Amino acid sequence: MSFKRILAFSCWLFFACLLVIGCNQANTPNSATTTSPTAQTTTLTISAAASLKDALEAIKPIYNQAKPSVNLTYNFGSSGALQQQIEQGAKVDVFISAANKQIDALDKKGLLVDGTKKDLLKNQLVLIAPQNSTNISDFKDLTSNQIKKVALGEPKSVPAGQYAQQVLTSLKIADKLKGKVVYAKDVRQALNYVESGNVNAGLVYLSDAKTSSKVKVVTTAPENSHSPIVYPIAVIKSSKNIDAAKEFEQFLSSNNEARNVFENQGFVWAGG
Repeated sequence: MSFKRILAFSCWLFFACLLVIGCNQANTPNSATTTSPTAQTTTLTISAAASLKDALEAIKPIYNQAKPSVNLTYNFGSSGALQQQIEQGAKVDVFISAANKQIDALDKKGLLVDGTKKDLLKNQLVLIAPQNSTNISDFKDLTSNQIKKVALGEPKSVPAGQYAQQVLTSLKIADKLKGKVVYAKDVRQALNYVESGNVNAGLVYLSDAKTSSKVKVVTTAPENSHSPIVYPIAVIKSSKNIDAAKEFEQFLSSNNEARNVFENQGFVWAGG
């Protein structure tokens, strides 16, 4: 083989190697070309009283805008049932009860993060009837023959039912209504019973009544007829995301947009 041919072949081989190396580098990620990994998403499970459903659903996109890496998952139900779930080991990060009883019970069992229990909201208890009802104007009308059924939350597990029972007892009409009361699994079910016309009246929170165009508020229960209606919040000690849970609690108790949502739906904001 002549020298010229050897030289030509060597040049060709050299450039071929350069081409292969260049292609490999183009397909190999490095510090200059690699896209930074997406921020890890944290999921928080919030167990909350059923009466908070509309407010917390409205707050979710507000919080997602402030904390896009946090995904909120809600579990709504009666406060008593939610308490039992937590005691049985349910994976919950934050608990918002509709009464102190349930959250105090968890605190006594050492299931809350120290220093996170605080009052978040207050509420009112109201007597409601179907929108077209004309035969009820006060609590005393519940004893009339025209009122056949009255919906209350189950007092053993539903704070709204406990408050309602206190009101009826205070007004001295509880015994007269024993055959009329229909118990609901939570306050939203009591509201639904009135909306559907399956009962003539019901006792629910003002915040629940304001979510429905099918019912009207007849009157508000006197404040001295029941215990203060308070919604406490706390972080659950078994949470795997305690710092994120604390941030969410702080947001609910200090953010003005959250406050507006709560107050527009009939709650009294206890944050600040």
